[in-house]
Amino acid sequence: MAEAAVEEVAEEGAGEKKPKSPIVLIIVGTVGLLVILASTVVGTLFITGFFNPKPVDPEHAEAAADGHGGKDAKGKDGKDGKPGKKTKESPEIQRFEYTYLQIEREFLVNLSGSKKVMSVQLAVMTHYDDRVFENVKKHEFALRSVIMDVMRQTQEADLTKPDFRKELGAKIRDAINTLLEKYEDFGGIEDVYFTNFIVQ
Repeated sequence: MAEAAVEEVAEEGAGEKKPKSPIVLIIVGTVGLLVILASTVVGTLFITGFFNPKPVDPEHAEAAADGHGGKDAKGKDGKDGKPGKKTKESPEIQRFEYTYLQIEREFLVNLSGSKKVMSVQLAVMTHYDDRVFENVKKHEFALRSVIMDVMRQTQEADLTKPDFRKELGAKIRDAINTLLEKYEDFGGIEDVYFTNFIVQ
């Protein structure tokens, strides 16, 4: 009978499983938690578009080019309130679109220290959007005054210089941009062209 009791105890002990070490359970639980956490972070980044390629803003690529006013125009949509450059589609390089505005009325002034009269018609060019020309039209009377002031400084001897027209155009451009910067905080006129030029 004593032998039967010993056999029962032996059979009961054989049926029990040894408990696993608590360190192994902690390691397995920690690794599982880290995998779930990493999956959640990566999934969130994919959903928010973190891994999508960033679009290249052509305006920032040309940040060094400004509108002769020493100020930079940031972006077509005028985020900073200034006109943006108009771009042309080109397969090889980025080009900016040239736009022109003919100033309707001619400019007629006396030459300095002379009886001769200079009569010119002007067109202006910009790479920026239509707001530059809107500003030119808006301040036409003030611009006519500063352009005529620049032209009045011309002397008869200046007419014989080979680069006279180029120099006069640059002075007029600078005067226009200075006035537009004063009133609109941005110039934007890139060049001035003479569409008619008469001295009598």
